[in-house]
Amino acid sequence: MADGTFTTRDGTTIFYKDWGPKDAQPLVFHHGWPLSADDWDAQMMFFLAEGYRVIAHDRRGHGRSSQTDTGNEMDTYAADVIQLAATLDLRNAVHIGHSTGGGEVARYVARAEPGRVAKAVLIGAVPPLMLKTEANPGGLPIEVFDGFRAAQVANRAQFFLDVPSGPFYGFNREGAAVSEGVIRNWWRQGMMGGTKAHYDCIKAFSETDFTDDLKAIEVPVLVMHGTDDQIVPYPDSAPLSVKLLKNGTLKSYEGFPHGMCTTHADVINADLLAFIRG
Repeated sequence: MADGTFTTRDGTTIFYKDWGPKDAQPLVFHHGWPLSADDWDAQMMFFLAEGYRVIAHDRRGHGRSSQTDTGNEMDTYAADVIQLAATLDLRNAVHIGHSTGGGEVARYVARAEPGRVAKAVLIGAVPPLMLKTEANPGGLPIEVFDGFRAAQVANRAQFFLDVPSGPFYGFNREGAAVSEGVIRNWWRQGMMGGTKAHYDCIKAFSETDFTDDLKAIEVPVLVMHGTDDQIVPYPDSAPLSVKLLKNGTLKSYEGFPHGMCTTHADVINADLLAFIRG
């Protein structure tokens, strides 16, 4: 089966890709907002060639999954992954999450059945908490996320061009090698999803506190983050997550942007392979 769907308990259809030998170790990729499983093309092809079973799903409300108006929050996202793992009977899997997908991985892995998860990777990920609060003074003020919501409602199509054209891939930095194809592919993925789900997901990725999830995770976790991440600022994310993990390793990438899995796929893929094999 190259791809498929399953239906969640609340009737949502979740699309997934499942490539490679079914008896190989599964690697499960969790995409960021507002994208889809397609955002992992460079990783899926690389790890397929290395002999792994590679799986990526479209989060509810995103990509080819149902355009849900409810359940667009982390507990339900994690419950959907629990059902995905059961549907495909995934064991000894490595769960790899980027950005919002990193939050989804943290919440899922903290709740996964014993034997399902071998390792996890958080890449440019939103944990522990993006929002600025009294307990998290280094976070981003709520006005930043209110701005995201306002821009999406006003003109989603333009907003979904502005984000990848600038901060997401660091294309607003001097000397950046700008790829029009990458920008258009981000836009294409974003516009496939449902605007209500995308709107709700802004709250999910910015206001969810993953502190307890990170503390509960027993398996080895690699935390990868670019120091020039303009979406999930480095100082308030990766170093704080590693401190909360029982078995966490921090790998920082000097000057790399938020979308480094695309812009620096060769570097990221090699480091992921070393961690998975290690």
